[in-house]
Amino acid sequence: MDRRDFLRTTGAIGAAAALGGGALLGCDDESSTTAGSILDGSPGDSPIDTIVVLMMENRSFDHYYGWLGTDDAYLEAGRRRFGKHFHVDGRLDLEYPDPTGTKVGVRHLPTNPDEANPWRGCGHPDPGHGWYTGRRQLAAGFLADGTGNDAYAAGYYRGEDLPVHARLAERFTVCDRSFASLLCGTIPNRQYINSAQSGGQKEDPGLLHVGMLKPETIWDRLDAADVPAAYYYTDIPLLLLWGNQLHHFLRSTDRFFEDCAQGRLPRVVFIDPGFAEPLRTDDHPLADVRIGQRFIREVFAAFVRSPHWARGAFVVTYDEWGGFFDHVPPPLLADERASPINDESFAQAGFRVPTVIASPYARRGGVDHRVYDHTSILRFIEWRFLGAPPEGPGRPNDRWFLTQRDRHAHNLGASLSEDHRDLELHYDADVPIEGFSAPCEVTSVHPVDPTQPDPTDPFRLGSDLEDAIGERYPRPTLTPWIEDRAKPELGGEV
Repeated sequence: MDRRDFLRTTGAIGAAAALGGGALLGCDDESSTTAGSILDGSPGDSPIDTIVVLMMENRSFDHYYGWLGTDDAYLEAGRRRFGKHFHVDGRLDLEYPDPTGTKVGVRHLPTNPDEANPWRGCGHPDPGHGWYTGRRQLAAGFLADGTGNDAYAAGYYRGEDLPVHARLAERFTVCDRSFASLLCGTIPNRQYINSAQSGGQKEDPGLLHVGMLKPETIWDRLDAADVPAAYYYTDIPLLLLWGNQLHHFLRSTDRFFEDCAQGRLPRVVFIDPGFAEPLRTDDHPLADVRIGQRFIREVFAAFVRSPHWARGAFVVTYDEWGGFFDHVPPPLLADERASPINDESFAQAGFRVPTVIASPYARRGGVDHRVYDHTSILRFIEWRFLGAPPEGPGRPNDRWFLTQRDRHAHNLGASLSEDHRDLELHYDADVPIEGFSAPCEVTSVHPVDPTQPDPTDPFRLGSDLEDAIGERYPRPTLTPWIEDRAKPELGGEV
């Protein structure tokens, strides 16, 4: 796709999303697998009592799931279940011009002889994923001058490289129109999953401080409605960015495994991976993606084996695309800070991210083609627990929403249906994963001024947050995704 076609498609999709609130894009009703969902009933009668959200870091849909678009076994299984129009919008037959104008084809990272470490991205710059580098990628392609990218951003993995992602896709429902909330980096997008806005913030901040973020959160709403909820952290309790008043939601991931085993999970659960060594399990470049696979495997297996699984939903998603290639131009979405000038508009969503919804009520091997962003997860929570209508903006005087974004967001719960109830996992929850590599040698991490944003490291902590982690919020000790040597496949260098 050349620049002119890319921009033409971007304009058409953006206009459609802005006018229609996120209608199906190029998909007829027969090809969608969302008909007859739990949203047809009342929230009180819903089979879902527990919603678990695991948000990983910095990967795009085509980069992780593009292989699904040509996987014959996966597509044939889908056609048997859902009809001849079944498909998933993933592509690997792509090329992008580099700064010299030379077209570079996307390549399979693990078999690329030019990669020093294809599992971590050692030796490469962190792909551009900021406000301006993202817009440059949207306008000129992923390898153009000003994108912050080299050929690494045009690399991809296959199902055999990411066995947990592959099995989740084959067993549950993939969302192939799930976009980052903003065309920018980590912290603003993580603000959207908590607040349905970034407070006007375009880039990652410098140092992170307790209480530095002010907008109201979904946690405030859950607290006011007496809905049990918990935010499980691995090494950085990010919820403290909104202040100490939310401290009672915070638990370490040690507690997650305990709460699963004892059937004590609350109704709403968010889980963060580890963002730094030695617990780095977040999938952000320079982390070995196979450690991320272990983390997802262990967290999901704990939930499946818990009493909560029979009435639960588990969402795996990513905060943003991380600068990696994706062929679907992102739409414009409802937002208080929308602007006709794209460089200033918070209506501009980011590129697609890998998103799977796993549940006994998820369609086996299904694909949901509706437009989602992070606030679609909030909309599911708001419908189930906070009085939101199943779809649409509701009545003029409603107050269930946080911002115009979640008010107009599609409800991710549409992917679930009681007609497809199946408690069996149908694959080994302890799926084997290869050993992992030693961390990359990094000579320079931070810019000269440590208070300024660093696109390679959004998680630099101010002294107050460092002190909180050292005293009140210790890092977890239970790390089966790294330390459990009882399983033979967990060998590797740490």
